[in-house]
Amino acid sequence: MKKITLLLCLFTLLSAQYAMSQRKPRYRAVYQLNSDDDKVIRNTLRNIKNALEDPRLQNQVIIELVAHGGGVTAYRKDHPYESLLQELQSKGVLLVECENTLRERKISKEELFPFIQYTPSGNGELIIKQAEGWSYIHP
Repeated sequence: MKKITLLLCLFTLLSAQYAMSQRKPRYRAVYQLNSDDDKVIRNTLRNIKNALEDPRLQNQVIIELVAHGGGVTAYRKDHPYESLLQELQSKGVLLVECENTLRERKISKEELFPFIQYTPSGNGELIIKQAEGWSYIHP
């Protein structure tokens, strides 16, 4: 009886682990945004939205948008991108800003949308993500 119980527990554990591994996204993409040009920003956000809506990628992709240099414009409260960014974030997109850019341009975090995350270096973030196997996209 103990052997059967042990086997059932082992089977349940393996089944749960298999089910959890099936939920793990298969694809990871990091987008770079380093331009303050409105067309570039909007195209980048649209490209991310298009990737999320691709039926082959739905529920199978993690996307991170790394802004640095001029790209900080997209995350500033005084620019018109909040609703577009919130829509992407609601779909799981990680929105990340380079702290080096903030320091160099004397921009405080209070000037950015409160839902933004931070990395010490935008370039460092891109290097690390690529080394981890993330697809790199620079629209």
